[in-house]
Amino acid sequence: MLITGLAACSDAEGAHTSQRPAQGPVQAPTTKSAAASPACTATSRLIPSCGAWWGLAPEVFTGAPVEQALHGAESRMGAAADVLHVYHRGSELFPTDAEVRLARDPARPRLLMINWKPSFDHTWSEIAEGALDGRIDRLAAYLRRTFPERFFLTLHHEPENDVDSSSDSGMRAIDYAAMFRHVVLRLRAGGVKNAVVVMTYMGAPNWAAKSWFEDLYPGDDVVDWVAMDPYADDRVHDFDGLVNKTRKEYPEWPGFYRWMQARFPGKPVMVAEWGVFERPRDGAFKRKFFESVLAQIKRYPQIKALIYFDSPQAPRGDTSFDSDPGADKAFTELARDPYFRSTPVPRP
Repeated sequence: MLITGLAACSDAEGAHTSQRPAQGPVQAPTTKSAAASPACTATSRLIPSCGAWWGLAPEVFTGAPVEQALHGAESRMGAAADVLHVYHRGSELFPTDAEVRLARDPARPRLLMINWKPSFDHTWSEIAEGALDGRIDRLAAYLRRTFPERFFLTLHHEPENDVDSSSDSGMRAIDYAAMFRHVVLRLRAGGVKNAVVVMTYMGAPNWAAKSWFEDLYPGDDVVDWVAMDPYADDRVHDFDGLVNKTRKEYPEWPGFYRWMQARFPGKPVMVAEWGVFERPRDGAFKRKFFESVLAQIKRYPQIKALIYFDSPQAPRGDTSFDSDPGADKAFTELARDPYFRSTPVPRP
């Protein structure tokens, strides 16, 4: 589910979420530029040569304007974000003026991760057959005029729970792959050469077990990064468990990171949304979880971007990173760790 201009997140079993009012835009410390090594660079596909990008979908489901939300979240976090994750739908043109300003901030440039659902009124097969070509072409022209910088683009993220395997639904997994290919190739034909394309899965064993799961993939020629959107529910205890969720009901499933290593050995992995829910019986859970990320992230060298979903009122709970002092301190230490501070964000 998606709210216009905001975000949508899903955990393994399909809990969907999208901006908590900040206390006004506050300048965050420019820790990234101070710690980045000049020897570390980003490729044309925005792959950092050292460590991983650190990103946020800030203060989601609050209605806060994106600049206020990001400045507020960065101030609360005590560090700058490399990547700003934003959400668009339908005929909206992107990036917006505010998003462009954040990307081009001279003191602290940021990469944009733009999440676009092209339509809620057309099936995937209709889009693949050209039903939205005018919309795609209009967006391509806008991007050419407005934003020549490289940015991440994902299309209809987390498609698994929208699949309808009926032969006439237009929403089969193969229809998703065809839609994805058509949109990317149409944008490229329209002159959009700066979009680094991301295929975003839910990251859930129950969907990966479906017979059609492999049919979702649109093809290496139109996908630059692969991503997952896992959330720490009551089955998950640490970062290892988050990125490699397994379920006893699906004994053959190895976990998403392991699957991505085997299926996409040459592609960078993005954790495009991740969040930690409150546990009423364990008030220290968020703190301990954030500490586990710091301890375990280097076990996953193919993960090249980690983007937190910060929301006080996501449908399944509060994923705010500073909901208690212990969590806040641990998250700040994580955000400031040299592993996420080693590659400078490319300047416009």
